[in-house]
Amino acid sequence: MVKIIMHGCNGRMGQMITGIVKDRDDAEIVAGIDVFDKITNTYPVFTDIDACDVPADVVIDFSSASAVDKLMDYCEKKNLPLVLCSTGLSEDQLSRVKALSEKIAVLKSANMSLGINLLLKLLKDAAGVLASSGFDIEIVEKHHRMKLDAPSGTALALADSVNEALGNEYEYVYDRSTRREKRPDKEIGISAVRGGTIVGDHDVIFAGTDEVITFSHSAYSRAVFAKGAVSAAVFLAGKGPGLYDMSNVIDASLS
Repeated sequence: MVKIIMHGCNGRMGQMITGIVKDRDDAEIVAGIDVFDKITNTYPVFTDIDACDVPADVVIDFSSASAVDKLMDYCEKKNLPLVLCSTGLSEDQLSRVKALSEKIAVLKSANMSLGINLLLKLLKDAAGVLASSGFDIEIVEKHHRMKLDAPSGTALALADSVNEALGNEYEYVYDRSTRREKRPDKEIGISAVRGGTIVGDHDVIFAGTDEVITFSHSAYSRAVFAKGAVSAAVFLAGKGPGLYDMSNVIDASLS
């Protein structure tokens, strides 16, 4: 039985994960961390992570970028593997994640769903063929009105997957309102839509002469991310230092 600390336990994803873990026989949440402690859970909740003294095997984080620094300090001190799902991390924080992974197991993914992680692989093949044939690349992501960061971490991960296949020669452009010029060849446009209760839609558009190819992924429930996060935690528990991602979880499930 994998013992989990849920960081951000009273947020939307924290509560979704709490419900999913209840139905699994290979994991349990033994403690939660959240500044908001007015929700009743079956496990103890700490408003300060440093006060948490409950033994555990792994931490799942679905909080905010502002809470990640203290979380990483805690996991390093406790030698606890970390499933890091918060997005909007700064360059300094991303550098810290890489350094931390040399000491403990860290699984970082901008999106925990199986579909998105399969799409990341498919895009590399598509980009190699279509970009060389003159196709322009645009990414449009849509999320609910409460999402704080833009563009989404998933949109950036999709762009990175495409750019990696193209030798990292493409520039990311988030706003064209201040310029009047023809679209450069080597750019990836990334647009963010915020509204209503959209869980998460991502379109990667390859626009060529007289034809358009679009790769789309729509999440209809946060459960797809929650299930992935729990599977990642079960996978990561007991692992040695290293920087893992969802492709490692997928490969392990197939072996």
